Amino acid sequence: MIRHKRLEHRFVDHIPERLGAGVLYLSMEYATSAHSCCCGCGEEVVTPFTPTDWKMTFDGETISLHPSIGNWTLKCRSHYLIDRGKVVEAGPWSDEQVESERSRDRAAKARFYGQSPTVEPSAQPAPPKATPGFWRRLWSHISGRF
Repeated sequence: MIRHKRLEHRFVDHIPERLGAGVLYLSMEYATSAHSCCCGCGEEVVTPFTPTDWKMTFDGETISLHPSIGNWTLKCRSHYLIDRGKVVEAGPWSDEQVESERSRDRAAKARFYGQSPTVEPSAQPAPPKATPGFWRRLWSHISGRF
């Protein structure tokens, strides 16, 4: 259930240690925003602005954040949109939906940053042993004779 139906925005240099309820703090220097969870649980919600995370739109009067904010790691598991300062409750997601979105997000980051998707260390094959080049093998052979 969403307790805060609107968020007042404040542009700040630094996100304050204590977040006021119903306030969306935006730091352009750090390309991030933070607010107290809109369900009223009091947990801090941070949304970084990056090409693969959230986008912020300021129309001169109101703020919108896209995509939605899914607080899946919080006890409340709230899910909502911030659209022109209004908080719009979105439906709950199953654990499978959350994991699917996390996988999609990892793949998007890997594509954007030019990396292969992260693989658990135990699942990574051992790197092949480098075969010494011709000249190193020849030198080893010659130097081993003397």
